[in-house]
Amino acid sequence: QVQLVESGGGLVQPGGSLRLSCAASGSIFSDNVMGWYRQAPGKQREMVARISSAGNTNYVDSVKGRFTIARDNGQNTVYLQMNSLKPEDTAVYSCNLETGWGSKWYNYWGQGTQVTVSS
Repeated sequence: QVQLVESGGGLVQPGGSLRLSCAASGSIFSDNVMGWYRQAPGKQREMVARISSAGNTNYVDSVKGRFTIARDNGQNTVYLQMNSLKPEDTAVYSCNLETGWGSKWYNYWGQGTQVTVSS
């Protein structure tokens, strides 16, 4: 069983910065992808940023140049550095882990952390 524990959410003013962390534990295979998704009220959940065990990253266009995703050396923690925050970034941010081998691929989610960008 895999558990994901998120931290770092909160209230920040427009133009400010916030750093989210997600610590993963359990049976994590070497082949995996960790990422951050967000969902605002009345909107679909969207992928914000992802990083693979190989270090490959991808971002939704709206955060490119502002957000950076990274992993620690043990690949058990993923970070999302969010700069130049905008009100439209306000959402519940959830950590995601996809891991497995062969034809078996598992998907895990954290509990979510609220990010509010407002004056």
